[in-house]
Amino acid sequence: MNANWLEELTEALIPTSLGLVNVRVGGRPEGPAMVCWPSLMMDGTMWRYQYEHFAPTHRVVLVDSPGHGKSDALRKLIDLKDCADVLVEILDALGIDRCVLVGNSWGGMLAGVFPAYHPERTTAAIGINCTASLPTTFESVWATALSAYLSLHAKMPPLAAKAARAAFAGPTAEAGNAEFTEFIDFVLRDDPKSVAWALRGILIGRKDEHRRLGTIRNVPVLIIAGEEDSQFPVHVVRKMADAIEGSTFRVLRHTAHLAARENPQAVNAEIDAFLAALPAAA
Repeated sequence: MNANWLEELTEALIPTSLGLVNVRVGGRPEGPAMVCWPSLMMDGTMWRYQYEHFAPTHRVVLVDSPGHGKSDALRKLIDLKDCADVLVEILDALGIDRCVLVGNSWGGMLAGVFPAYHPERTTAAIGINCTASLPTTFESVWATALSAYLSLHAKMPPLAAKAARAAFAGPTAEAGNAEFTEFIDFVLRDDPKSVAWALRGILIGRKDEHRRLGTIRNVPVLIIAGEEDSQFPVHVVRKMADAIEGSTFRVLRHTAHLAARENPQAVNAEIDAFLAALPAAA
């Protein structure tokens, strides 16, 4: 494992309709493009173990989503259509015609709708720990309270790390994955006002997307659920997969909401198997 893995990637700030978006690009320059979009409260570096695994075969693009990481601060409501537009702008700027889109949580929701909006730009889509359903009442209440609290701060308060740990870590990680639970403190680097806007738009304000997902044709889609995911339980993620014609659905045991970072070996194995089964033309 390379402790200096970020030094292998080049960084660029790409002008988009949501401001400058930071991307890191590395891997095999002539390989098929794989674009990774992170969860709320994370940036592109959460994909470290996917980058290290797929860099020998793919041109890998790690996105700092709007308002996160080194991307411009977010100061307005956004939705998944806005994110899909931003992704097209990123692909255009990097000269990428089509990509394998991989997303966790926020990124997973985007991986669901992007092939509906832009099938011509999608080789395949992989959504991890994601949903196409409206927020539950409980989810709306706690996320509204958290966003209101964060919007009052100029620096991320310690309570945010506790909230993120409750959302991202399941019993298995709490019992025996100290590296992962410590990693979650990454959220303390975030701009709290940006996170508050993203929570309001992407999480609380999300729409029911099942009908849109039902329009997807001829784009291979893999949807992965975490057995211990308290945010988007297995039955919610399964409903999303069921809405997409011909999709593949997998459940990872002993894994919670941030599966790509908590259990990268299992996630990478599922992606490998899925990509290996695609028609050669894809």
